[in-house]
Amino acid sequence: MGTELVRLRTRPSRNGRTFAYVLDYIDEDGVRRRESLGHKDKRRAERQRAQKIRELKMGFKCVPSMRLSAFKDDCLERTGDQIRPSTRREYEHAMEHFIEVVGDLRLEDVRLKHGEHFRQACLDKGYSRATVAKKLRHLKRMFALAVKREQLEANPMQSVDMPKTPKKRVKILTADECHRILKAAAEGLTPNGLRWDLLIRTALTTGMRRGELLNAVWRDIDFADQVIHVVSKTDTGETWRWEIKDADERTLPLTDDLVAMLTEHQSAQPEGYPYVFLPPARYDRVQELRRQGRWTFAASRQKLSLNFTREFRKILNRAGIRRPVKFHDLRRTALSGWLANGLGEYDVMILAGHASFQTTHEFYLSVKDDLVARARKASFGARLARAEVF
Repeated sequence: MGTELVRLRTRPSRNGRTFAYVLDYIDEDGVRRRESLGHKDKRRAERQRAQKIRELKMGFKCVPSMRLSAFKDDCLERTGDQIRPSTRREYEHAMEHFIEVVGDLRLEDVRLKHGEHFRQACLDKGYSRATVAKKLRHLKRMFALAVKREQLEANPMQSVDMPKTPKKRVKILTADECHRILKAAAEGLTPNGLRWDLLIRTALTTGMRRGELLNAVWRDIDFADQVIHVVSKTDTGETWRWEIKDADERTLPLTDDLVAMLTEHQSAQPEGYPYVFLPPARYDRVQELRRQGRWTFAASRQKLSLNFTREFRKILNRAGIRRPVKFHDLRRTALSGWLANGLGEYDVMILAGHASFQTTHEFYLSVKDDLVARARKASFGARLARAEVF
């Protein structure tokens, strides 16, 4: 074989009418091998030969080839519970859609062109650019894990350009809208028994997410220091497992009036109910579901408060808020207020629990954008008006 580590040969079929490429090499144990590739595609065979050479030089054995469908299952199984169930479903659906468009290819046969074809197929089907970008991000991450796990040498999706999406303005509530919502929420308990006025005020003060609020327990609150700690929960007799998004614990400030409301609320709670905002009746029901083995990790995010969105919309209607508003907009409003009142972006990132600075910068920095106001002040018309005054 001379100095050539791997030779590419051909082997005729039994009937002599066709052939298949074969890799001829000596393995790490000094044994001569002839590995049939099972096809007659020369370009593909050359790629496989190059891959075999790299494997022999690096001293590791060939990773068994697998189809994309098998790779999907393998990737998610290895990842385990490092991602949320909802994120797992998104990854799974993205790969299934990719397979639907490009076929159940072998993992090593995926190329840049397949990613570009998938992107265009999604756009042609009417998916929004933001949705297509999200699917591509999931696929890039899965292929990146394949590289990390030495199933691939390079990420074939890495260079797929994301669809251009317009920058969205952050949806925040005005001070008047906040007052109206709080007043409407204080009119009384909703049928599910949730203290909406206290929940909304805490969201506007701390910028906590819905799941963080509903999974808060009394020991998370330090009344003396007037702070609330956002921490994960474990399965115990009183609490159920819940994980913080992005896994970073943090401490958030409470105001005097909010501490007073929380103190009053705690004194009115029956003994043996550890959760701050979860009504006793709902807590009892969750405990019953746990005893029956019918409570899941995903339920701690999605099913703690029944009819949550519907009840929040009723409050918005009573407040006369006609534009579309989500509960998460309370968090956006809180974070926007921090930025507008002098907190730096890094400080807001820490308080918000963002995994990266990019999230804070892209989605919340726009609220500090006073470009229009500054342009108006600097305009010729404004300067002329000031000159006429004098």
